[in-house]
Amino acid sequence: MSLATDSPVHSSSSDDFAAFLDTELASNPDTSSDQVDEDGDEDDIERIKRQKVEVSESVKDSEGSTSHLAVEHSLEASVERDLCAHPGFIRGLCMICGQKVDDTAVLKYDTAVALKYIHKDLRLGNDEMVRLRNRDLKNLLRHKKLYLVLDLDHTLLNSTRLLDITPDEEYLNSQTDSLQDISRGSLFRLDFMHMLTKLRPFVRTFLKEASNLFEMYIYTMGERAYALEMANLLDPGKVYFNSRVIAQDDCTQRHQKGLDVVLGQESAVLILDDTEPVWAMHKENLILMERYNFFGSSCRQFGFRCKSLAELKSDESETDGALASILKVLKQIHSIFFDSEPGVNLADRDVRQVIKTVRKEVLKGCTIVFSRVFPTKFQAENHYLWKMAENLGATCLTEVDPSVTHVVSTDTGTEKSRWAVKGKKFVVHPRWIEAANYFWQKQPEEDFPINQTEKTENQ
Repeated sequence: MSLATDSPVHSSSSDDFAAFLDTELASNPDTSSDQVDEDGDEDDIERIKRQKVEVSESVKDSEGSTSHLAVEHSLEASVERDLCAHPGFIRGLCMICGQKVDDTAVLKYDTAVALKYIHKDLRLGNDEMVRLRNRDLKNLLRHKKLYLVLDLDHTLLNSTRLLDITPDEEYLNSQTDSLQDISRGSLFRLDFMHMLTKLRPFVRTFLKEASNLFEMYIYTMGERAYALEMANLLDPGKVYFNSRVIAQDDCTQRHQKGLDVVLGQESAVLILDDTEPVWAMHKENLILMERYNFFGSSCRQFGFRCKSLAELKSDESETDGALASILKVLKQIHSIFFDSEPGVNLADRDVRQVIKTVRKEVLKGCTIVFSRVFPTKFQAENHYLWKMAENLGATCLTEVDPSVTHVVSTDTGTEKSRWAVKGKKFVVHPRWIEAANYFWQKQPEEDFPINQTEKTENQ
């Protein structure tokens, strides 16, 4: 069986590979990660050689003469080995012809992408990645699905070390849920990891409903052991992610996440993450998530001088919280993507354009002037808030005029702020724009007042 031609077609290329490798290497699911011993490696390599490489010697018949059929097969095998493009490698052996990495295959091997989350020794060449992505996309589009890549920490859940629990959070130790029935809980004490983990409100409903529209990946900068434990808390039945759990060691660039290790076309991938910089190459695919800081250690990590949700004995809303709001956005994007005219080839559509279209509607009709938000000599058009507002569909100006609807400021005493009050325009804090960006919906202006005058050297 050849990976390049015979991978079964069902839900996911990554799952196909995982299943294929389990069969080909005669391993159970546990040995598809880092649990294959050295003796097993040698046996598996020999098995691959036997399966992938035709016997090159002539086979003699019982009378001692050379079989013409055997010679023909031997020549075909020799030509196949010479012409093999080496689309991928398992443990340093070409998955098609069985050739070991040497001078003739080293270039292909060095440029191949390591997909360690599928199998620790699997590497695929660019051409094979393109082929698999094209095939998988066609299959997914037939089922009206797209890809959704999900971050873990501060997006779907929040974890803290046991030693970092604050005195005001000690009560949580008596409220943890049973690890014997994970699907019914949301707060878990993982003593073997010295950790407490809180699932974000609405996350189970989110995953259930999103799975009908997307093929989902977990992608975290955490270590693999942590990623797998969190995946188990989120998906104890292994119905949402299966082998699609990507961790820190799977990244091909340091401190960066990339879609190069995802078996999905970029034009059909949505990313949900609380951190934008790690997706430097894929910002157009990204839906930025409001951070879930349930524990005090997370608040301190990001420099927030406030009590955590746990310390306040509070939590996000199930129905109106971040995940519930983003699910509505995902459904809208999915609907627009597949709401095409008859005869339109869905494979030619790009979800990144749909994301832009939906985002542009959030602050459409708003004309904004900023006052004492940017440093005096800073070029306003380059500030992240200016760019954010424009991406949300607002028009940004440097000076007030009758078309202005909102003055964004941190100081009620500026000339522009006073002008807005006199002209019965909205005066809002910069967080008003950030909130609209997180929730993909224009927020009530009265919820973002300017509380005090800030004397700074800003304009």
